[in-house]
Amino acid sequence: MGSLTIGEISGELIKKTCWIAMAAHKSPEKPYLVQKSSEVLISFPGSWSVGDWFTQQPFGEMKIDGSELLCPKGNDKVATSLRSIGRDELASVNKGFLTRFEMILAKSSLQTEVEKAIKEKKKIVFTGHSSGGAIAILATVWFLEHYLKPGKTLMSPLCVTFGSPLVGDFIFNHALIRENWSNFFLHFVMRYDIVPRILLAALSTMGQELDQILKLLSQKAMFPIQGSVREASTFYTSVMRNASAVASHAACRLMGNTNPILETVASFIELSPYRPCGTFVFLPGHGKLVVVKNADAILQLLFYSAQLCSENQLNAIAERSLNDHLGYPSELQGCLNWQNVVQLDHLEGLPLSSSDAAAGNIATKIALDDLGLSTRARLCLRAAGEHEKQKLSNQQRMDNKMQEIELGLAKLEEYKSKSALCKVGYYDAFRISKYEDDFKANVTRLELTGIWDEIIEMLNRYELPEPFESRKVWIELATKYRRIVEPLDIANYYRHAKNEDTGPYMHKGRPRRYRYTQRWREHGLRMPVGSSAESCFWAEVEELLLLYRTADPGAFEVIRERTINLERKLDEWIRSNQISNDVFLKGSSFTKWWITLPIQHKSVSPIQGQINREI
Repeated sequence: MGSLTIGEISGELIKKTCWIAMAAHKSPEKPYLVQKSSEVLISFPGSWSVGDWFTQQPFGEMKIDGSELLCPKGNDKVATSLRSIGRDELASVNKGFLTRFEMILAKSSLQTEVEKAIKEKKKIVFTGHSSGGAIAILATVWFLEHYLKPGKTLMSPLCVTFGSPLVGDFIFNHALIRENWSNFFLHFVMRYDIVPRILLAALSTMGQELDQILKLLSQKAMFPIQGSVREASTFYTSVMRNASAVASHAACRLMGNTNPILETVASFIELSPYRPCGTFVFLPGHGKLVVVKNADAILQLLFYSAQLCSENQLNAIAERSLNDHLGYPSELQGCLNWQNVVQLDHLEGLPLSSSDAAAGNIATKIALDDLGLSTRARLCLRAAGEHEKQKLSNQQRMDNKMQEIELGLAKLEEYKSKSALCKVGYYDAFRISKYEDDFKANVTRLELTGIWDEIIEMLNRYELPEPFESRKVWIELATKYRRIVEPLDIANYYRHAKNEDTGPYMHKGRPRRYRYTQRWREHGLRMPVGSSAESCFWAEVEELLLLYRTADPGAFEVIRERTINLERKLDEWIRSNQISNDVFLKGSSFTKWWITLPIQHKSVSPIQGQINREI
């Protein structure tokens, strides 16, 4: 058994986490249990009150901006990792589970235990059974957000759950993959265990059965649940009906169904926002472990692997869906002894039936049969694989455009150097646009715009792999593009007086490609939100010029604070080479405006020396 590993986790560690997870299940009065050896295992008990699962209709989710733990507030704070950078949209998590974790953290010594383990340089493993697993997931994310910082030497945590309900939405999973955190999560799911499927159903569809089922599952003894066939059957049917709707809607999207009826139906049917995250290990029986990492495929398996083959099976499968939830220790013992692990990857080539000789190896075919997957289910898994493959293909296509982007930027750098020789910065030269070089620069600007708009749109539609956003080479290229090209967009905006119809550039005129690439850098370097606005320098200058020209003579007080703030930022940007010195050239509109400011102000300005040197 000792040689078996799944990801970074050995069979021995899986056995230990399962034992302490079940021990916590029997100790609901304690906030958590701790077991210390070469690792520190922290296990959370489940909660069996409906109010701890669903705090509100229909699904009990909340945006994480309501939690200081996962989404710190303040202007100097780094944005949470649990968000979509492209859409600037926060993840949602189950409110009941998050509230319970916050309470545990506030009223127990959990944080002290964690920091002691960090000091002793021990690996921390968060674990739990049932909703205790959901708390373990949130605890792991909290650890990653608060302690795993760039440049810090720290052992990565692990999270191992058994029969855990889902916790977060699509963005939650997207962020974990992007941050390279997804591999820290390992979830074991018995084939028919109903609990991992519960949050795919709306509270209103489960009626009183949910309360009854949770009470049945809360029992401390690990013996089969009996005498609950009617409640189990009603509950199982309700949950699986909802799971079917979620899985079918997701499958249609994977298969590229653009029929507007799909969205019309979705607007009438309440679909759960929850999605799987991390690696799932399905336990179909017969001593097998089926490992799946593709979240789209996992969602399909949560439905299809627990689906009835015939109506005659309803009562038996419904009762098993409860018993499976308490059967992890015995089932895992057999699996770990047999060491029969099947990795479901290369999903696009899965066999569509047991007799499909053209696809898959024998172990994979047997695993699919053991999960009871129909041809339709396998087609859905194939679609998930094709979708993942297409995203990788899209990434390769974008990578092939990097050289074209670099060539375009080199042309604009040359244009910038030529403009500086004439003692006019390239911003002002482009704003006036009198010469052929200005026209050529505009053509290059538009060509680069086309490329970047395509990249941003693909990111917005999640058509590129999640790790694309964390690739250093793309963050640096995007920053270089934004710094040299956005000033030209600003010049074009004010040259055509678009501000008179639309308003200031920063309010209504700034394209998404620049807003996104700024957030991209801030996130990648863990900078405070809005702190990388150097490419917008000229937009603020234009607005100050307009205010200064329209104010009463000598009314510098109208713009004093904004001017001081801009000078302070400009000094920082110049010193850190984020803006070039051409803004101080004699022919620069910024310089011409600055020298008209009151002497008292200029004498204490942090940029007076730099301007004096240039003019």
